[in-house]
Amino acid sequence: MPHELQLFQEILHLHARHRGAQPAVQGSSGSFSYGQLLAEVQWRQDWLAEQPPGVCVLALENSPELLFWDLAALFGERPCVILPAFFSLTQRRHCLDQSGAVLAVADEGFAEDLRHCGFRTAERCWTREPTAARPLPSGTAKITYTSGSTGAPKGVCLGAESLLRVVRELECASRSAAPGKYLAVLPLAVLLENLGLYAALLAGASVLIYPQQQLGMGGASQVDFKRLLGSIALTGAESLILVPQLLLGLVTAIERGLMRVGPLRFVAVGGARVAPSLLRRAEAVGLPVFEGYGLSECASVVCLNRPGAQRPGSVGRPLPHVQVRIAEDGEVLVSGSVLLGYLGEAPFDGAWWPTGDLGHFDPDGFLYLDGRKKHQFTTSFGRNVNPEWVEAELTQGGVIAQAFVHGEHLPHNLALLWPLDPAAPDEVIEQAVRQANAGLPDYARVHAWRRLPEPLSVVQQTLTANGRPRREHILQHYRSLLSEIQ
Repeated sequence: MPHELQLFQEILHLHARHRGAQPAVQGSSGSFSYGQLLAEVQWRQDWLAEQPPGVCVLALENSPELLFWDLAALFGERPCVILPAFFSLTQRRHCLDQSGAVLAVADEGFAEDLRHCGFRTAERCWTREPTAARPLPSGTAKITYTSGSTGAPKGVCLGAESLLRVVRELECASRSAAPGKYLAVLPLAVLLENLGLYAALLAGASVLIYPQQQLGMGGASQVDFKRLLGSIALTGAESLILVPQLLLGLVTAIERGLMRVGPLRFVAVGGARVAPSLLRRAEAVGLPVFEGYGLSECASVVCLNRPGAQRPGSVGRPLPHVQVRIAEDGEVLVSGSVLLGYLGEAPFDGAWWPTGDLGHFDPDGFLYLDGRKKHQFTTSFGRNVNPEWVEAELTQGGVIAQAFVHGEHLPHNLALLWPLDPAAPDEVIEQAVRQANAGLPDYARVHAWRRLPEPLSVVQQTLTANGRPRREHILQHYRSLLSEIQ
């Protein structure tokens, strides 16, 4: 058994002995102490051990049940996939087929996908005959699917040692804040949330895990902020992980007096660039926000700001389990907890993983990101612009929900915009653009824009399943609209 996995189990057993009846996991199905948590995991682990070997798929809504099965697969050393409900039908079926899974524990909502991929119902699960799937890299504990910019998700194979070393460093990073209640806001299919739950359990905190719909979350980018903010307040959450758009909603609500910071002690934010202006707003209302950086190929978290070691605008210093350096062309390279390989491809045996992100260090070792290497465009004046930087400034001011910035070989940068309030007049959007431009150098500013006729979406293939712009598709789809404003 890998050392980190054995250590994780030992700590959970210590919590069960010394924390008595303290809740470990709470959800719609009830509350479970640390002793009950271990019992729930153990019988599932024993049951999995009796099943034919192979990959196990978990297609369940966020719940204690999902966490129990996930831990059972981890402790039983059975490769596991948590199927993202926010993927398209085609993407979900691709994951099921490519993984070669022989076993699935699933909600009824996934029944059609499972039947289509050859699964049949059995006791407690769905099964199918082994397929001619390509072998997994040796030591694979979890396959996490990242949609990237193409339609077919890529299966990132990770070992337990890498995953749980990250978990241990996350727990250390938040330890001084001592959060006692952790609310899972993101789907567990998002690796960052999955590891966030592990870190909370490692710390002996109480994990709060409810269905996404109950929290007001839908798909990859739909949010009922009233319900989400109400859930944060009512659960008494002290720690959570957010993406920038959710942080914007939380900060805006606090600014408007709709909710208080309350017991929140540690709010981690990642997944995309956070505008410095939003971080300043969070600081002004007293919200303890800590920006980080990582990617699935590096077991989710590479750098993190933390109490006593924070520099707004940076993504923090590298965590102790990794080394980070900058290549000659500015690309961020990582060595340490990296993937074993992509499913269906040759194992990764290199020393440094090329992240595709551009960045630089300050003299104190804090990493600053400068955008995506492949998305950088060059204006006709020879200036390099990373559109994510500009888009982050546009969308984190509280008016604009979605932004797409384009300027390749053009004298001026163009933007397609969708407001948070679809009824917002053009004058309000224009003011938001001016405010964003005020904080940008001239070469990065938006010089002309148009309102999108509809929001970018997975259905229109203008967003990836995790909500990122599919740039080539957007350029093709809105070529005529862009040509009107050049």
